[in-house]
Amino acid sequence: MEDIHFTNLLIVVVVAFAAPLALGFAPRLRLPAIVLEIILGIVIGPSGLGWVTPDLPIDVLALIGLAFLLFLSGLEIDVERLRGRVLRLTLLGFAVSLGIGVIVGLGLTAAGLVGSPLFVAIVLVATSLGVIVPVLKDSGTIGSDFGQLVIAAASIADFGAIILLSLFFSGDGSTSTTAIVILLAVFGALVALVGLAIAGFERSRAVSRVLVRLQDTTAQIRVRGAFLLLIAFVALAETAGLEVILGAFAAGALLSVLDRDREMTHPELRRKLEAAGFGIFIPVFFVTSGLRFDLDALFASASTVALVPLFLLALLLVRGLPALLYRRLVGSRRAAIAGILQATSLPFIVAATMIGQELGVISAGTGAGLVAAGLLSVIVFPVTGLTLLRRGERAGVASAEAPMTPAMPVATIDMR
Repeated sequence: MEDIHFTNLLIVVVVAFAAPLALGFAPRLRLPAIVLEIILGIVIGPSGLGWVTPDLPIDVLALIGLAFLLFLSGLEIDVERLRGRVLRLTLLGFAVSLGIGVIVGLGLTAAGLVGSPLFVAIVLVATSLGVIVPVLKDSGTIGSDFGQLVIAAASIADFGAIILLSLFFSGDGSTSTTAIVILLAVFGALVALVGLAIAGFERSRAVSRVLVRLQDTTAQIRVRGAFLLLIAFVALAETAGLEVILGAFAAGALLSVLDRDREMTHPELRRKLEAAGFGIFIPVFFVTSGLRFDLDALFASASTVALVPLFLLALLLVRGLPALLYRRLVGSRRAAIAGILQATSLPFIVAATMIGQELGVISAGTGAGLVAAGLLSVIVFPVTGLTLLRRGERAGVASAEAPMTPAMPVATIDMR
């Protein structure tokens, strides 16, 4: 049996603790903690100072962190918002994004920069819902039509990207597309059956009373149930030859659909799940992503370095241009802001590039370029979007007050 040591893990969790703490002393620096976690992971990893190399304890916690991240992303989906005109617009926007992504991928392939245009297109169509939600909250627009539209679009993008990645790039590449479609259908049917079973189980008054009694004790029965659902779906997806991120995302989405009375019987469940995910497992995943970041591959050649701004521009084109479809609903200015926010992507890029390199679909340099572009998108686009939203609010207030000053002279002239 391999000797297990916790020294490397200790350094990783120290970094995971220090990153948000350092940012807490600089509140004006609107930098998501995940960016600093990845950067510090690069610094202490094999590409940097060489202090830490991923080992078994780190790998296990990082894998659980990835699953928890996708689980919480699925939990963010609000089915009530995915209906009517919003659903039609966001679905159309996602289809346009995918089309632009394929065109961009074909262009990069023709230039000899990437090997799989479809894989690059799938990576580029995702949006980091967990990053843009705080921006909408800070701007006070999360409950508006604009905020709901952006959240719905990000939810569709995340879900669609994961489905497409599972459909075309699951397993070792030996399984046919038809077989993958059948596996996805079977997996979807099993998810629906599990959902119906859980819904029926919770309708029992006796069961409901027991859950309420145990949910805030040391049993933490609802948290344990959510974790059971997560691991069960991940294991099911892995057994079926699908990507584990699909199982984790499906578990979160199913819980979001089933969890209708959370404000009445268990208002703290989601906060507890976020505390477990973002407090323990997810930071380890992002620091470990930095450890595995191949800095040498990124700077191996000038053409590889040039991929970073190229991929950043591609993100803006693929996710930003389709936001023009929202103009009639939220206006041209806010549609442009929605496009900037939608171009924010990092967690899915990190997960997808790991899968792509394992399958040999992309090179280490291309993967590093994609992750670096994702890092820049998280740094640049949310701050830009928040700044534009706040300027719009100030301009709106100024325009509402401005007519009051000239109104009296105009009226006086008319009276004369």
